[in-house]
Amino acid sequence: MTVETIIQSLARFVIARSVATKQSILSFRGAMDCFAEPVIGRRLAPTRWLAMTMGLLYGLIAVGLALIFGLMDVVNFAHGEFLMIAMYATFFLFAFFAIDPLLAAPLVAAALFVFGAVVYLLIVRFAVRAKANAGMVQIFSTFGLAIVMRGLAQFFFTPDYRSVTHSWLGGKTVSVAGIFLPVPQLVGALVSIVAFGALYFFINRTDFGRALEATREDAGAVALVGIDKNKVFALGWGLGAALVGLAGAIMAMFFYIYHDVGASFALIAYVTVALGGFGSAFGAFAGGIIVGLVEATTALILPPSLKSVGIYAVYLLVVFVRPRGLFGSI
Repeated sequence: MTVETIIQSLARFVIARSVATKQSILSFRGAMDCFAEPVIGRRLAPTRWLAMTMGLLYGLIAVGLALIFGLMDVVNFAHGEFLMIAMYATFFLFAFFAIDPLLAAPLVAAALFVFGAVVYLLIVRFAVRAKANAGMVQIFSTFGLAIVMRGLAQFFFTPDYRSVTHSWLGGKTVSVAGIFLPVPQLVGALVSIVAFGALYFFINRTDFGRALEATREDAGAVALVGIDKNKVFALGWGLGAALVGLAGAIMAMFFYIYHDVGASFALIAYVTVALGGFGSAFGAFAGGIIVGLVEATTALILPPSLKSVGIYAVYLLVVFVRPRGLFGSI
């Protein structure tokens, strides 16, 4: 056998091996594609539903912030701490009185209503009267309140993480269209929908709701028809705090409770309000769903620790394209 014959034989062998390897790779890729498609579909389906439930809770947290801003053009930087107080109240009602978070939710919402009204009467009412740098005074008054509330919570409740160890709904799942969803989040989503519906009815079908809208349009003119704007503002702050209190009671069923818990959710609430439109209750509702879906989708693409990247990217896009938000009018 000559050298030329040996080289030709080796060349034919290499070509045959290359073709076989290529066919194997293509067959493997085809098999993986057939396998990956249903797997990705199975991952996306529960993620989408869970994202919508969390998005509705985000909207419930944010709508109180949107309501207060729409009423007074004041951003409540202590909004996250209102949520933190609500979660602690729910925990202690459970720990000392064995009241389930689901039953504690209306009690906590009522307590936060009073707390929100008191915050307006004792702090915000005087901040908005500032003669100079009124905007900065309003910002630092609520920001200072947030720091004080967080520090007091750390001092009295310690930095330890707490949780509601067992509740009626805790740890349970339910099958919806073949997808297993956690019951606490699902109930939270239903409570959010009911709360949004009740808020819409309250604003559009009651005398106080009309007074609220009138005060938002022209706080000076309503005094001419006998409406006390301070009373309306106090009740508006109470209503906004009650909504975040309701959200806090629901979230206490499945989220850890600690002194700094409000900070992360407050940031999501600000993004939700800005995304949906400042002063728009429906914008907070829609913005919460969008934020939940974007967060869950980002967590599938990027590491879970970077799931907030998608939220802020969408927010920046909306700021550049439509600065007043998707449903805002200001």
